Amino acid sequence: MAQLNIKERAAGDVTVLDLSGRITIGDGSVQLREAVRKLLDDGKKRILLNLGDVSYVDSSGIGELVSSYTTTNNNGGELKLLNLTKKIQDLLMITKLLTVFETFDEESKAVSSYKPKPAEAKPDATPENG
Repeated sequence: MAQLNIKERAAGDVTVLDLSGRITIGDGSVQLREAVRKLLDDGKKRILLNLGDVSYVDSSGIGELVSSYTTTNNNGGELKLLNLTKKIQDLLMITKLLTVFETFDEESKAVSSYKPKPAEAKPDATPENG
């Protein structure tokens, strides 16, 4: 049985987790949980899960996706999904979770969809009183 492999990389100020294998009860869901929690602990709050090479997700894996999404939001971050396979897309549709997650087919569109950080919005918007 294939385990879950997770590779972390940066795309601008978004952290992409390239997942491959299975997100299932036990190791797979625990690995995903730990990877997302570590990013949040490190202050990385713009998370994109690339599911293109995920072959299988069971109910525990779905639960972990939802848990990771909720934890990220509760920490002031955003978690989005990239490259859903037909199986995963169908699973999210059946469970009505497709309406919860923002999903993308193209990484560039996903990365540009994140809200600018408050400090980035207009850094020189207020004139200095000198």
